[in-house]
Amino acid sequence: MSAESAASAPTSVEQNEHYLRVLKRRFRAWRGNRPFWAGLLTLLGGIPIAYLPYASLHLGQMTVTMATTGGAGSLIIGVLLVTLGLTMWFQPLVRTFAGVAAILLALVSIPVSNFGGFVIGFLLAMVGGAMSISWAPGEPEPEESEAPGRPEASAPDEQRDATSTYDTETTLDANDGRNSAG
Repeated sequence: MSAESAASAPTSVEQNEHYLRVLKRRFRAWRGNRPFWAGLLTLLGGIPIAYLPYASLHLGQMTVTMATTGGAGSLIIGVLLVTLGLTMWFQPLVRTFAGVAAILLALVSIPVSNFGGFVIGFLLAMVGGAMSISWAPGEPEPEESEAPGRPEASAPDEQRDATSTYDTETTLDANDGRNSAG
């Protein structure tokens, strides 16, 4: 191996930075095509709703448990909210259904699960569901197909290039434009 080829070869640090930039760009593109933040908030809202009824807090010799009669309901609501958050990420076409379901589950969690996971899970799930309903995919930027030196589209017809064509033909039905029902 010569000194010239060693100097021109990228180091492993540069390669790692390149891969990190590529991964970051891919993640940003993936995140932009779906209601990412809505899914994240809904997912995070399900965790305290499911966890807090089963939590026990140890304060020295004393144990404080939050076990309630609605523990199973809290677990189901929390798991469903986590599932809806993941659905918002991986199935963005059903975002409206997932958002409405997240809002309804958040409202049901108030009486069932310690005031909706002590209001933390309730608020996260409500905001995530609302964001999912209101999210709309972005429109791609219009590409400029005009070649340099060509006149603008708003220019008069005399200034346009002779190679441009206009679609003025209309198509007719097979029966000279008559409907077959009559």
